[in-house]
Parts: sequence; C-alpha cells; structure tokens
Amino acid sequence: MNDQPTAPLIQPSRHPNRRDLMNIAAAGAVMTTTASSFFTATAALANEKPSSGDISVKGKTQMQKRKLGTLEVSELGLGCMNMTGNYNPPADKQQSIKTIRTAVENGVTFFDTAEVYGPYIDEELVGEALQPFRDQVKIATKFGFAIDGTVALDSRPERIRRVVDESLKRLRTDRIDLYYQHRVDPNVPIEEVADAIKDLITQGKVLHFGLSEASVKTIRRAHAVLPVSAVQSELSLWTRNVELNGVLKTCEDLGIGFVPWSPVGAGFLTGKYDTTTVFDKKTDFRAGFPKFSKAYLPLNMPIIEWLKDYAQKRGATPSQIALAWLLAKSPNIVPIPGTRRESHLLENLGAWKINLSQTDVQEIETSLSRFPVYGDRMGETHMSSIDYTV
Repeated sequence: MNDQPTAPLIQPSRHPNRRDLMNIAAAGAVMTTTASSFFTATAALANEKPSSGDISVKGKTQMQKRKLGTLEVSELGLGCMNMTGNYNPPADKQQSIKTIRTAVENGVTFFDTAEVYGPYIDEELVGEALQPFRDQVKIATKFGFAIDGTVALDSRPERIRRVVDESLKRLRTDRIDLYYQHRVDPNVPIEEVADAIKDLITQGKVLHFGLSEASVKTIRRAHAVLPVSAVQSELSLWTRNVELNGVLKTCEDLGIGFVPWSPVGAGFLTGKYDTTTVFDKKTDFRAGFPKFSKAYLPLNMPIIEWLKDYAQKRGATPSQIALAWLLAKSPNIVPIPGTRRESHLLENLGAWKINLSQTDVQEIETSLSRFPVYGDRMGETHMSSIDYTV
C-alpha cells in the first residue's frame, strides 16, 4: 500500500491470486500461535478510550426477537471471535465466560463463533460458557478454512462431515443451530456444499444453513438447493458493500436473514481510537487493514467525529447509534457486535433503547455521505478469500 493516499478507495473488488492464497495459509499459522497462549493470557486492551454517552443496560433488557429465515434469535447477538485474539491479545478465559453469561442474562440468545477462531479454542470457550443455558440459546459456528497451513480454503463434503462432529464436541452440544460456510471455496461447487449440509440437517446435527461473504450468484445457487437461513457479511456505517453489490437486497427478496459482522467497524465506530492508535502487527489484524493505516486513518476521522457529535445529541454512544442504525434499516438484520468486556457488552446492548425513525436513518446516511471512506475494508490476506462471483 502506498503511504500517500491518492483517492478514496471504497471497497474495490478484486480476485484472489496465488500470493493471496499463500497469505491465508500464513494467517492460519498466526491463529495457531495465538491459540497456544489463550488460557493463560489476560486482556491487553491498550489504546482504548472510554466511551461517551449515558445509555447503558442495568440488569435484564427487553430484547426483542428477530427471524433469520425460520431461526428465531435475539435482535442483537454476540460475536465471540475477539475473545481468543485477532483484534487484541487473547482475553482471560474466565473474563470471557463471564461476558458471555452476562449476555445471556441480558436477553442475548444468539452467539457466533467458528472453528478457525483460535483455531478451535473459541468454540471450546463458547461451549463451556453456554452449556448451562444450551436450550435457551442459539449457537452459530462456521467451517471452510483448512487450518492446516497448506490449503487456504476447504469445503469438500468429506471434510464438512468430519469437522461438524469436531465442532459439536467442542461446543458440548448435539446440534449446531446455524452452520455457515465461512468463505466460499472456488474449488467446490456451492451445490455440493448445500447437499452436504442438507444431509447434516437430516441427521439432526445442523438445524440451519448459512453463508459468509458470499456473492449474489452464490447465494441464489445455494438457496435453490437448500434454503439459506442467514448470510453473514461485513456491514456498518463505514462499510456498506452489501448495499451496493445486491447482497442485502437479495436476502430481503429471498427471506434470508442478514447478520452484519463488525457492525461497529472493528472498533472504529466506538470512538475509542484516534490517529495516535498503534495496532500490534503480531496480534491485531487491523494493523494490516488499509482503513486503519497511517495513510488513511486520519482521512477517515471526520466520520467518527460526526458520529460522536450525533450520538451526544441523542444521549447515546457512537457504537449504540451504529447498532441502532442497523436495527432500524431492516427487521431481517441481526448485528453481532463482538467484545470481551462486560462493560462494552452492556454498552452495545443499550442500542435496543434507541429507536431511530426512517427519517433518522436517512439523516445519518445523508450526513455521512459527505465523508468519503478511504482504504479497503481488510488487507490482502483477508480480501483474497471474499467471493466476487457475480
């Protein structure tokens, strides 16, 4: 990436090349290294600043329900990836378990993990934390990364049949409520993947089928074989690709739920980071994300400055407005903000108290349209596995 910005880069599309695939394998090795320190590590959240605003959750919330296809979940879920690293060093295990259980106590019934997070240990964490509440909650996990350092993606049916049993064991359960293909494997027709999941549904091991970062064409092909309950992709106030490439509209047309990951912009929309923030290249993926680079982060600051001002006027925090905006956009959207801290969890859950009208939504979008988004949403390693089929 050139250190000198020349023009706004708003999520350009590109196809993976050999170098990208090698980078994904390298990323898997980094995850494995991270996993080894999980159970003894403690949270190290340097560079974070306190949030402003006064809306928080004290005790149980009045969380509403939403549908992902036919799967009923709480309107806000909890993304558990960051508890085992990726955006920071791994959190303390007991701290993470307490955060997950606090989410349950406050009405959250939808929890997101994946075999590649850690790898493996995030599923173990979620399984342990939710075991006492298993019949009260819905667990989503994912397959599709090889996790062996030699192949970037692997959604072969024989592998799916093997890894689902491994995930079930780690999650301490007899069924997975929502099983996502983590990334579309260009070497395996999506119809074969859908057929494999259909078999698992027949066996009772999986209840619902999902796709992550899939294109419109892939979604339609999969849905023709087996109803897709949910599509997971990045969506936030500064990452709105799915509104432009037809994915969000396709989900609405087909009755598929949409699950935004990184709904508060990988922390950017919380207002806790500024141009002095330094992300650790060894433990934090954001160190390689163009949006967070020294070249582009200063150019993106007007977005968060406007959001802070708007949130203050509404008596809320920036992250709460970012989440409330998503909730107001469509009843089939279920954000899964991720955190390892109870305080951040409760702050996020406060978004249910903010009722944004369609006029409010339009005001937010019109105001933010004045500020170009500089830099791609992820680095080459991560972008190389995105499905660009049209």
